[in-house]
Amino acid sequence: MSSISIQQLSKYFKTIKVLDIPLLELNAGEVFGVVGNNGAGKSTLFRLMLDLIPPTAGTVTMNNCVVNENDEWKNFTGAYLDQSFLLDFLKPEEYFYFIGDRYGLNKGEINARLEKFTSFFGGEVLGQKRKFIRDMSAGNKQKVGIAGVFLIEPKIIILDEPFNALDPTSQMVLKNLIIDYHSSHDAITLVSSHDLNHITALCTRIVLMEKGNLIKDTVVDGNTLSELQQYFNKL
Repeated sequence: MSSISIQQLSKYFKTIKVLDIPLLELNAGEVFGVVGNNGAGKSTLFRLMLDLIPPTAGTVTMNNCVVNENDEWKNFTGAYLDQSFLLDFLKPEEYFYFIGDRYGLNKGEINARLEKFTSFFGGEVLGQKRKFIRDMSAGNKQKVGIAGVFLIEPKIIILDEPFNALDPTSQMVLKNLIIDYHSSHDAITLVSSHDLNHITALCTRIVLMEKGNLIKDTVVDGNTLSELQQYFNKL
């Protein structure tokens, strides 16, 4: 069973506090949403979880692996935060083969898994001959990065603003992809989004962040969307 435990995690830039989370625990099967205005600390949290920046204090533990002490967690974690995660000098197929090979998949297995993303790609990602990732639209780059995460079938998934740059149809397909993945994998998915409709429709649990702090941690129900809308209307 996958699990994530965040304990006494803080991040300061000089004397400025950007994150302070005393305790946060996630369990297998949760689709976990993170919401907040710009500067709330969402991206900082994800970067600390992925050991992209060092914490000032505290720990992030994934499946009993402290992320800044060993790399074992990388074998069961997939993440896409922004375009810097892409190898944009590759074609999409080359990128997927590179990732799949890293996780022990052969080309036949990779091609079979990519078939699940046919609707998501919309005929604009694969089979584009000489088109490199760097030459693609922002939306199609987003699709490549997200598909690369699900390709390896990880136990822990981290997606920062995954609906950005996607057209409405692709947004709906992505929501269904995440839901379908959770119906067949006992995973933990973390998703940040400024779109409250998407996040409440998708997630089973949501935390609200403000100025690096967790303001509210709630199980999603029929009242969650209106409660979040009321909160942000008051700011």
